Amino acid sequence: MQVNLDTIIFELCAIVISTAILGTVFLYARQPIILAYIAAGMLIGPHGLEWIHNAENVSQIGHLGVILLLFLLGLNLQPRKLIRLFKESAMVTLGTCSFFFLCTLGFGLAIQLALHDALVAAAALMFSSTVIGLKLIPTTTLHHKRMGEIMTSILLVQDILAITVILFLNVDNNDGMILAFGMLLLKFSLMCVCAYLGVRYVVLPLFSRFDVIQEYSFVTTLAWCLLWAEAGHQIGLSYESGAFIAGLSIAVSRVSQAISIHLKPLREFFLILFFFSIGARMNLTTANIYMLWGCLFGGVLIVIKAWGFRFALHVAKEKTSMNKELSARLSQASEFSLLLAYSAMTAEVVSQEGIMFIQAATLSTFVISTYWVVKYYPTPISMVKNLRQD
Repeated sequence: MQVNLDTIIFELCAIVISTAILGTVFLYARQPIILAYIAAGMLIGPHGLEWIHNAENVSQIGHLGVILLLFLLGLNLQPRKLIRLFKESAMVTLGTCSFFFLCTLGFGLAIQLALHDALVAAAALMFSSTVIGLKLIPTTTLHHKRMGEIMTSILLVQDILAITVILFLNVDNNDGMILAFGMLLLKFSLMCVCAYLGVRYVVLPLFSRFDVIQEYSFVTTLAWCLLWAEAGHQIGLSYESGAFIAGLSIAVSRVSQAISIHLKPLREFFLILFFFSIGARMNLTTANIYMLWGCLFGGVLIVIKAWGFRFALHVAKEKTSMNKELSARLSQASEFSLLLAYSAMTAEVVSQEGIMFIQAATLSTFVISTYWVVKYYPTPISMVKNLRQD
């Protein structure tokens, strides 16, 4: 037990110290600090200096940051507003995802990926990153401006589509897919009802009784988030879905904004681990032609997604001044791309070449998109004073 504890403490210390050092270097060089977290993972991870031997363990811990991110997003959305946003963004999301799917499929077939590999890659790369999109947008823009509303709704619809695709990979026939999707909607609805009732008759009365003790509010809120995240996972949804439902259930109360402020630092810490684990998974020593094609397509995909979103938002009659920035913020692939690739590998419907192509394309879009947004648009981590907004 002592040996294991020493290993965990050493790895955590190595991660925090390396990200702090590289973060300082990157900030002096006026580069996005998120890239420093990824670079730290590449440097001391299993494929670098090997100070961290198992990137999967770090990834699982860092996943808590994504869970908290979705929980905080739910905290700042009123259910009625969410329904309205879904109606407004559904066609934009479905249209752009279909376009990106076809573009990726065509590229995959052009470089002679097997048909099943090209189909999986097309499904994986048609989504945008919830983590990077929400991490790089100022909080005031996310919660109080039209751009934040549109981004939130598009990302949420994409997350639902991604979960549906993952379900599709794990069923054997179309009838099973229809049944699985119906059960998905039923489970989601039941979770929403149960979470709402739990907040109304349990959580809020407890907050009213013990609201003067901030530590109690903090730990109870965190417990509520993790309870529903685990419940979502256990019934076949996802940790993120459960956390979002938990946040949405508390959004109707007046304490939601105070809770959001208290949990933000905790979210930031775990997101550092999340981005570190992305870098730690990158193995440049096994590069082959499909990894190189993936890196190349990552740059192409950024352009395709930026143009596709800009055109779709123009058709939807959104403001032109907003469309350019929003399309840049949504131009990367998604963390769901990696998850979907792993699900496809487990289901034995994608080859190693297809996995390498998806990983390389996804990670290259993360780097390029982050650099683009931080360089030219307002973010909480910008080095330019007039672009730094929280």
